Amino acid sequence: MSAIRRCFAELIGTAGLLCIVIGSGIMAQRLSAGNAALALLANTLATVGGLFSLIEVFAPISGAHFNPAVSLVMAFRGALPRSMLIPYIVVQLLGAMLGAWLANAMFELPIIEFSAKVRTGYGQWIAEAVATAGLLFVILRAPAPRVAAVVACYIGAAYWFTASTSFANPAAAFGRMFSDSFAGISPSDVPAFVAAQLVGAAIGAALSKAFAAPTGTPKTTGVNT
Repeated sequence: MSAIRRCFAELIGTAGLLCIVIGSGIMAQRLSAGNAALALLANTLATVGGLFSLIEVFAPISGAHFNPAVSLVMAFRGALPRSMLIPYIVVQLLGAMLGAWLANAMFELPIIEFSAKVRTGYGQWIAEAVATAGLLFVILRAPAPRVAAVVACYIGAAYWFTASTSFANPAAAFGRMFSDSFAGISPSDVPAFVAAQLVGAAIGAALSKAFAAPTGTPKTTGVNT
């Protein structure tokens, strides 16, 4: 695959993922009549279905990372050429922002806005480390034909068992700060989320290595929310 084609796939895939997460969050908030549990359930179901579809479509092209933490781990494992790491991260962040803007436009909200939703505290940071560690672990340990299903199911579960609702993705944290909605995050809270996610990614990669067979070969697919 050409570098441009792979980067374009990551751009469109990440934009699609953020559009799904934010758009379903806006719709859920509008239709749930203030019931936060119902809104989260609707947001979860949309994310699981959308994520599975995006991984299935884009994995053969770019690996379907949609996540700088995943790309970083894959580069260090040799499953992504290191020369592609920075381009992947750049297009993932750009895609996340474009996805947020598209969701805002569809729901007739200000296209460029910033979230006022506060997400901070050690519980949230621990949750992001746990969510990202689990994500990297299942990506690296899941049987190759079932990565899309396993990752989508894990993220759906992590929406509910983590205090942060499982961003588990620096690009997602970056994109979601452009949506003042149910799925948003205040820009001032993003750096701590990203730091926790990177720590979690390292833990997940280490756990995967601990369980790997001596002759195991790194996989090239992976993603997340």
